[in-house]
This record gives sequence, C-alpha cells and structure tokens, in this order.
Amino acid sequence: QVQMVESGGGLVQAGGSLRLSCAASGRTVSVYTMGWFRQAPGKEREFVAAIWGRGSTPYYQDFVKGRFTISRDNAKNTVFLQMTSLKPEDTAVYYCAVHRRLLTLTTKPDDYEYWGQGTQVTVSS
Repeated sequence: QVQMVESGGGLVQAGGSLRLSCAASGRTVSVYTMGWFRQAPGKEREFVAAIWGRGSTPYYQDFVKGRFTISRDNAKNTVFLQMTSLKPEDTAVYYCAVHRRLLTLTTKPDDYEYWGQGTQVTVSS
C-alpha cells in the first residue's frame, strides 16, 4: 500500500504562486508516472500534469502550459507542482496520484491507483 500526502495549498491572489508537494511512502514510486489532478466544486476531476518515472519528461494540460511546472525527487519519493501566474479559475482541490502501470503516462484519473487526500488551492481575484 502506498500513502500519499500533499502539502502547500492555500489562499493566494491572482497572479501569485504556490508550490505543492506530494510525498509517497510505503513503496518506491520512482519507476511510475506521477500526476497532479484537480477538482473544482460541481466539476469532474481533471488532469493537470504528469511526469514519467525515473526520467524528467513532463506532460501538461493545455490550460497550465507555461504557468505550472511539475518535477520529482525520486530519492525522496516526492513530486512537486510549481504554480505561477495563478488565476481564479485555478481554484480547486489538487490531488497527486501514482499511475497503476509501468512505462505509461495517461491523463485519465481511473488509470491512477494511489491518491493523496487533496490540498485546497484558492485564488482570489
């Protein structure tokens, strides 16, 4: 079993920045793709970004390209999401997750097996 713990959410003004962290424990996840998703009230959970296992190649949803950066520290079993130029529409609960299959990067939530509890990000206008 893998436990995922997110941190770093909070309240920020539009144009501001936040850095989310997600630490995994219980198993080494360095070989698995790790992703960030978000869910706003009344909306479905949506893909934000993901990063391949062991490597550093990221993949982003179009609406965060140029503003968010995903990275990972495999020695610490941790993934990060640096968010800049935040907009009110970025307000959501952000979740990290570990993909259920090796050597695969997909954007569907169902393809991810382990999830954190979520961290709230609120961007005021």
